[in-house]
Amino acid sequence: MAEVITMPRLSDTMTEGKVSKWHKKVGDTVKEGDLIAEIETDKAVQDFESEFNGTLLYIGIQEGEQAPVDNTLCIIGEEGEDISSLLGDKTAEKEDTEKQETPAENTPDESSRSADVPEGVEVISMPRLSDTMTEGKVAKWHKQVGDSVKEGDIIAEIETDKAVQDFESEFDGTLLYQGVQEGAAALVDKVLAIIGPAGTDISGLTSGKAPVEGNKTSKALEKNTVEEVSSKENEADTRTNTVTGDRIAISPLARKIAQEKGIDISTIKGSGEGGRIVKKDVEEYKPSAAAEFQNNSTVSTPSKPSLNIISGEDTETTNSQVRNVIAKRLSDSKFSAPHYYLMVEINMDKAIAARKEINSLPDTKVSFNDMIIKATAMALRKHPQVNSSWAGDKVIHRGNINIGVAVAIPDGLVVPVLKNTDHMSYSDISSAVKDMASRAKNKGLKANEMEGSTFSISNLGMFGIETFTSIINQPNSAILSVGAIIEKPVVKDGQIVVGNTMKLSLACDHRVIDGATGAEFLQTLRTYLENPFSLLV
Repeated sequence: MAEVITMPRLSDTMTEGKVSKWHKKVGDTVKEGDLIAEIETDKAVQDFESEFNGTLLYIGIQEGEQAPVDNTLCIIGEEGEDISSLLGDKTAEKEDTEKQETPAENTPDESSRSADVPEGVEVISMPRLSDTMTEGKVAKWHKQVGDSVKEGDIIAEIETDKAVQDFESEFDGTLLYQGVQEGAAALVDKVLAIIGPAGTDISGLTSGKAPVEGNKTSKALEKNTVEEVSSKENEADTRTNTVTGDRIAISPLARKIAQEKGIDISTIKGSGEGGRIVKKDVEEYKPSAAAEFQNNSTVSTPSKPSLNIISGEDTETTNSQVRNVIAKRLSDSKFSAPHYYLMVEINMDKAIAARKEINSLPDTKVSFNDMIIKATAMALRKHPQVNSSWAGDKVIHRGNINIGVAVAIPDGLVVPVLKNTDHMSYSDISSAVKDMASRAKNKGLKANEMEGSTFSISNLGMFGIETFTSIINQPNSAILSVGAIIEKPVVKDGQIVVGNTMKLSLACDHRVIDGATGAEFLQTLRTYLENPFSLLV
């Protein structure tokens, strides 16, 4: 009988997973224990083994795609087995989910997407004219239904959250439909207008759909505001030719493109209404020989030197599963736990001498980070409140001291955990950190190696960072930020001498750790680091 394999929950915080690679394809024989896929979780990429014998009959999540935990990953059964009933159930589930997510009443843009758009017809949506714009208001329609429209014509003035801007058509045709009434507002991407051949039947796109209603509370005030902002915008859309004194009419978008390309707008011939320069004119602009001569000649009128601006291009990178989960967890931590910070400066002279002596032993290589981890674990033993977690109506005091060590990887940050750190030696800590850091960068850590931390440490000292603060890695209640060891003048016995200091910052969850408790913990940690051999007592 066929077995439905679902997306597994490979860590305690995992809500969805991505299939990094399939090691089996449909039709392949599968044995129990065979590696069938690699699953990327919120923490690492892990091998996923089959628990069944049979043939891979179906793949539910394609390579590179992600899906929530418990969604169908694949189906394994006997070769040739009919699994249509299993697939039918999954299809029905998907359709039910889509129906639940679909509003009962379609909005105009949903209607236009679902209906067949007649040939030559263009559905124009409310544009996003600023990076903060979420909706726009039609301040004025320059074209009415039935009017002829040419590419570059101003069809409407759109009021954004910042100004009133002209909106140009990118198409030739007839204005067949206005989706937003003058003075009304609509969300970005809602239907603004429909342009196409005259007489085209667009009832399939607009039937039963009324234009979005605007705010009717104060039309007089609204009109005055629009006219005032529009007036300012129109002033900004014209520039004076310093040679002839003529006014140059140009759209905001065209002006922006011209500035990016370093084009003198006085040399561009406008094709819009009244000779207005529009986007198309700038994009298709080719300087004439006379214009080039004028640009390269010295004129009597003082002018600023022309800068040849090279326009950069924005690019996008799809977030990895790790990056998405890091963003969510850190945001949840920062905005749910009341953070406060305590900072202390440590005299590292004795720690430097102790490390040198320890590393003189055969086959021993201990870093300052290893020493800090060990000292922190011992300080936590004396201050168990810092080794606790907030749990709503109670505080959980952790019985073990498990320190998470933040490790940077190409697409984010992971925190492998040293279990029972207070019982580890310097050498144990050193070898464990090196091993886990190496495997973390190759996504070779197992989920259980990144679970169960009770306290975390982040060290940016190797990058020369003197001091910084971190966001608590919940469910921990504190995280220690470690800066660089700096050689600088210090006062010792009333004399200024050269010393080596290091700054530590402790971020605490005030729900669990009071200020005095955090300060006492740092005092103990300072004692251990400034007298490292006391850890051996």
